[in-house]
Amino acid sequence: MEMSSKENTHFFSNNTILPVDRSSFKSESSASKEKQSCCGGIKIFLGALSFVYFAKALSGSYLKSTITQIERRFDIPSSLVGVIDGSFEIGNLLIIILVSYFGAKLHRPRIIGAGCLIMSAGTFLIAMPQFFMGRYRYERFPSTINSTVSISPCLQDKSQTPLSALEKSQAKINAGCEKEAGSSMWIYVLLGNLLRGIGETPIQPLGITYIDDYAIEENAALYIGCVQTVAIIGPIFGFLLGSLCAKLYVDIGFVDLDSIMITHKDTQWVGAWWLGYLIAGAISVLAGIPFWFLPKHLPKPESRKDSSTSSEQSKFITEDNKEQHKSYQQQVKIAEMAKDFLPSLKNLFGNPVYILYLCASIIQFNSLIGMVTYKPKYIEQQYGQTSSKTNFVIGLINIPAVALGIFSGGLIMKKFRINVLGAAKLSLGSSFFGYLLLLSLFAMGCENSEVAGLTVSYHGTKWTTDYEQALFSECNSGCLCSKNDWDPICGENGVTYVSACLAGCQASNGSGKNTVFFNCSCVGTLESPSQSSSAVVGPCQKGNECPKMFLYFLVVSVITSYTLSVGGTPGYILLLRCIKPHLKSFALGIYTLAIRVLAGIPAPVYFGVAIDTTCLKWGSKRCGGRGACKLYDSSALRYVYLGLTLVLGTVSIFFSVAVLWVLRKRSSPQEETLSANGERGTCGTKSRKDNFANSDHLIQTTYWPEKETRL
Repeated sequence: MEMSSKENTHFFSNNTILPVDRSSFKSESSASKEKQSCCGGIKIFLGALSFVYFAKALSGSYLKSTITQIERRFDIPSSLVGVIDGSFEIGNLLIIILVSYFGAKLHRPRIIGAGCLIMSAGTFLIAMPQFFMGRYRYERFPSTINSTVSISPCLQDKSQTPLSALEKSQAKINAGCEKEAGSSMWIYVLLGNLLRGIGETPIQPLGITYIDDYAIEENAALYIGCVQTVAIIGPIFGFLLGSLCAKLYVDIGFVDLDSIMITHKDTQWVGAWWLGYLIAGAISVLAGIPFWFLPKHLPKPESRKDSSTSSEQSKFITEDNKEQHKSYQQQVKIAEMAKDFLPSLKNLFGNPVYILYLCASIIQFNSLIGMVTYKPKYIEQQYGQTSSKTNFVIGLINIPAVALGIFSGGLIMKKFRINVLGAAKLSLGSSFFGYLLLLSLFAMGCENSEVAGLTVSYHGTKWTTDYEQALFSECNSGCLCSKNDWDPICGENGVTYVSACLAGCQASNGSGKNTVFFNCSCVGTLESPSQSSSAVVGPCQKGNECPKMFLYFLVVSVITSYTLSVGGTPGYILLLRCIKPHLKSFALGIYTLAIRVLAGIPAPVYFGVAIDTTCLKWGSKRCGGRGACKLYDSSALRYVYLGLTLVLGTVSIFFSVAVLWVLRKRSSPQEETLSANGERGTCGTKSRKDNFANSDHLIQTTYWPEKETRL
């Protein structure tokens, strides 16, 4: 009854034109309609924003799933793939400050809708090289392509090879070299990803703050958790789509598939990487349509009309145009918004909680972005899995654990009414235990594949010498072989050989996928090394213990993903509540900018450079120069990949501890002061709900007491 009378009083004070004798009836009916309109509008926006998060997450995760495919298709190293991946963040960097600051004063839903169209255009552009570059060519010995010509893999005498075949092969290589030398098609992938980053820019800062402005206060954390959870569903479909496309040949629809001599299990296989981008682009177009029909503002909930947590637009109009008495809906001039830019920036960087949390997030995102970007490559190289299976496992097992973790974090925040200090503790705890679990993955690796001349000698002993020179041995000294070829075969002794020529094979039978090589002088058993043996197309499988290690890796990886994700939503809430209410969009924009510049752009690059240092066998481009890596040192890759991730994660934990220390230091004196002067002495004994609602005064500056932000 007391709450109802307050609402009626507030309604009378703002609606004086109503007849006195019917005021009570109209007050109740208007409040009911307004509540329904508010709830309906925010839920429609919530659904539309969730779909957009799904679309952008799908296209982003699909890019991660095609990293190895792009690397093979364009014959580029991991470091260059990291630059392509980081171009998305560069696109964000170009306009993030303008969008987050000025966009908050304009029509936020339509800006998000325009961003979706730009994002879809960039996604379509990524797929365009497939339609302009030549067909994919993989390395295969001539006898496996044309069974009508019998050619010995070990070319002891060039007269064995028909002159016409050599001339035609050389002519094709020269023609392909001239074509590839004039165009670097991977640049279109980089530009498309750059454009995709520009389109994605307004979604997070404008979407999240729009929900926080017009949602009921106690539901804000849950709504944000729901959006983040739906966003995680996008990567599930993104990686599953990547798994499906990885099984389809890259030139499907352009060539006769019966003529393809390799399977999706072959190390030279490239899937239809471009097909998924066409699908993701179409979904982005559909996701942007609803925002063109949503209103600029929504009715505020009754519980927030007398709250100090008013929307950013209303605060901006009230503070900057109070003397001129302009209407709420009137268009704001750019000059009037720009004059408050520097003071706002100074205010943000003067907040120690915001700065420390920003540093912790930057370092942690360096760790996570690098880990996620190269996780498919790590699984493929460490455990010998195909690209299709790797993407399937990540999408169906790993990503749902992340979604459950993010949703659990939001649910815990709502159920237990956790305040800002509690959110900092929850975020710190999830990071600590997550990286602690990650430490155990060092023991769950596989040994190097036994590749003659690279990881083992031709006599079967493990060694590490000059890898390029070690490719040649006495058993293949009479063959005319190239050290740049990569057409692996598996000997019956379980050792992989770089090519049939380097294995000393004298004859072959069959064609394409069913080719069998005979009289291979380098393929011998340990009991009788001199005995010549046979080999089949493709590398040998990893050791017997590797499948078991892969299973252990998946279990620990799922638990680690869930643990790290629990702190996601509390971290968002901590970020929103440690700043002044009217600076939420601007703070999120600066936060996103810092993550893009200092984590999203450099992390894939230096992770890629570090991974490239573990390469044992580099491919060669047709026109000369180093291509993509063909074989990695499994042990070195494990220590570099996991070690870099753990070191960065550990440093971020120290900054999170500093955030918690500052919050504790600010909260204790404030509580003591309140209890001493008696004005709000019951704060410490209030219910957890009240503590949750009023916790943010602990981190607000003393001259901003009337604008405390509530969760």
